[in-house]
Amino acid sequence: MSKHKAILEVRELPKHPLQWLMLSLQHVFAMFGATVLVPLLTGLNTSVALVASGVGTLIFLAVTRFKVPTYLGSSFAYIVPIIAVSERWGVEDALVGGMVAGLVYGLVSLIITYTGVSWLMKLLPPVVIGPVIMVIGLSLAPTAVSMAMNGADGTYNGLFFFVALTTLAVTLLAMTYFKGMWSTVPILFGILAGYLVAAISGIVDFAPLREATFFHLPDFTIPFLDYSPTLNWAALALIVPVTLVTLTEHIGEQKVTSRIIGRETLLDPGMHRTVLGDGIAKTVASMLGGPPVTTYGENNGVMAITRVYSVFVLGGAALLAISFGFLGYVEGFIKTIPTPVMGGISILLFGVIASNGLRTIVESKVDLADKRNLTITAVILVIGIGGAALKVGNFSLEGMALATILGVVLNLILPKAAQEEVDIEETPLQPKRAANDF
Repeated sequence: MSKHKAILEVRELPKHPLQWLMLSLQHVFAMFGATVLVPLLTGLNTSVALVASGVGTLIFLAVTRFKVPTYLGSSFAYIVPIIAVSERWGVEDALVGGMVAGLVYGLVSLIITYTGVSWLMKLLPPVVIGPVIMVIGLSLAPTAVSMAMNGADGTYNGLFFFVALTTLAVTLLAMTYFKGMWSTVPILFGILAGYLVAAISGIVDFAPLREATFFHLPDFTIPFLDYSPTLNWAALALIVPVTLVTLTEHIGEQKVTSRIIGRETLLDPGMHRTVLGDGIAKTVASMLGGPPVTTYGENNGVMAITRVYSVFVLGGAALLAISFGFLGYVEGFIKTIPTPVMGGISILLFGVIASNGLRTIVESKVDLADKRNLTITAVILVIGIGGAALKVGNFSLEGMALATILGVVLNLILPKAAQEEVDIEETPLQPKRAANDF
């Protein structure tokens, strides 16, 4: 596995404190827009989300023995189920669902330790995961459009739509024409441009910023302290199946990280450790009251551009994110961002999610002329986007969760024309390990 010569290797410490600070700040900028967008959409606290992303990153680095330079931020995959669960049963049940999702990662990590990873790749092939990722993005499309063009009363607002389109346009221009480090933070440029236009148009409410204090304690929502957690099986049925998707995303992100740093992270320190670190981070983030976290491709882009792979730099970014969570002015500013600005960004981000699902299908060369593949894809898309639900008493399995499970089941039971084998070169198998090697 080849790579360009690193400026800072994985375990190399930056030589000067100022250099360390600037390198870490780059990663904070890269993750910031997406990380705070998730709590804004789901109704969770943005300061808590920043703290949770930093704590989750530090946990991941420790569990992977400081061998994998990865940043963890708020996961977009959980937006739809968190909103659905919060509206029906309350945000506490959504947070419990995030904790259980992390525990599922721990179980998968344990299984991988003793059996390897080939079973997971057969359970979640591209023909299942690609359409499910498309469902995640497309099911969020109405939310993005509503935020972009509707006022608080739900009616069309031309000024809002103009602000949203301006935000979108600047983000697209930044993505297309900016080079180097600036190309990794187009979301921030879009938000700043949209915010400026909104402020000039008089639709920014600066009250939260005026009322903010320099230091404040984030509004953590901690189990057994702020609420008594219960296992709502209907809520869990909406959230936990999403782990099937995020597990596949995890593998993909680790492959990208491996190519960047020139070492196969799924073998050293091993996929069992990367999955475990991701899972513990998810559980802890939800225990703090934030959205589940996941590995971030944006920060992989920063590493690829800067050729700085140091875990100390990623750890520094995590500490900065935690400190930002305790700065009242940061949260105050975020609260002043108008809805149409976030709507303009959401149009792009949710579309990119759906496009990545299509990309998964294309790059994996899924043959949709094959009736089996076409059937699986069609069922997942219609069930997921259509919001179909399977209800038994008070229990309900619906939307993306139902589509994911049906896709997995159809993939297992529908006969294949020819036995498909996992490409060992593209998907390295985790060797079986003794218990004391964990």
